[in-house]
Amino acid sequence: MKNAFLIIQIILSVTLVILILIQSKGVGLGSSWGGSGDFYKSRRGVEKVVFRFTIIIAGLFLISSIVNLILP
Repeated sequence: MKNAFLIIQIILSVTLVILILIQSKGVGLGSSWGGSGDFYKSRRGVEKVVFRFTIIIAGLFLISSIVNLILP
């Protein structure tokens, strides 16, 4: 049972990394590190879906980490 949660956790972590990298694509390194934020940009369409999916995957990763700690 613990091995199943470990595999799920690995899959969630890889998915989370990919989603985060997709979001920061095209932002530029300076803006990623707190550089110039000259304009406000709202998320629309696919960007909004990816953003919400990232939050859901992060929550699932947190829950799977807690369950993995509790299991003997």
